[in-house]
Amino acid sequence: MKFFDDLRSLDRNNIGGWPQSIKIFFTALLFVVIGFLGWYLYISDQQDSLQTLAGKEEQLKQEFAQKQAKAVNLDALQQQLDEMQDMLRQLLRQLPGKTEMPELLVDISQTALSAGLEVDLFQPGAETPKDFYAEEPISLRMTGTYHQFGTFISGVASLPRVVILTLHDVSLTPKQGAEGSGQLVLQGTVKTYRYLDDDETADGKAAKAKGNNRGRK
Repeated sequence: MKFFDDLRSLDRNNIGGWPQSIKIFFTALLFVVIGFLGWYLYISDQQDSLQTLAGKEEQLKQEFAQKQAKAVNLDALQQQLDEMQDMLRQLLRQLPGKTEMPELLVDISQTALSAGLEVDLFQPGAETPKDFYAEEPISLRMTGTYHQFGTFISGVASLPRVVILTLHDVSLTPKQGAEGSGQLVLQGTVKTYRYLDDDETADGKAAKAKGNNRGRK
């Protein structure tokens, strides 16, 4: 064919003398190469970005669906939260109050003595306020038998008010010099808890301050 004959007989040193068909062919080939390089260097990156954005769009749709479901049930969830907070406050109200704590500490100490324990140390520490309650550590050292400690725990549980005692760094070891007597030494720190009055909580203080500001106006 004439085209292939012309292609084989090309003079590389005389491009201007090439046949018209050959010039058109190489011009078209150059545009094809430039187009391919443009697609490879630019459009392929755009396609990767498009796929990434498509995946992110699907993730956002799922998050939106989840949040929409929560928004639809927001009132019911808020009501359940309020009910749970009311139940928590009612349970906390079963704990001793601020004015009852001194008497409660005396009752705990007297319960230990009534159980036959030898109280070497019973020292309440500073309170630590929490959200709805306060915890008070008690450093103690008591000596007695296993049965007497059991009687003490039972006596604390039967006090009129709900008493919660949690153990912290407490050790129970045989009394030195009294091996075989069954005497044990309980030493460490226990924590007891009370509920905070409304004027002691953060919400209560904020409400009180708001009321005082209104009164000044």
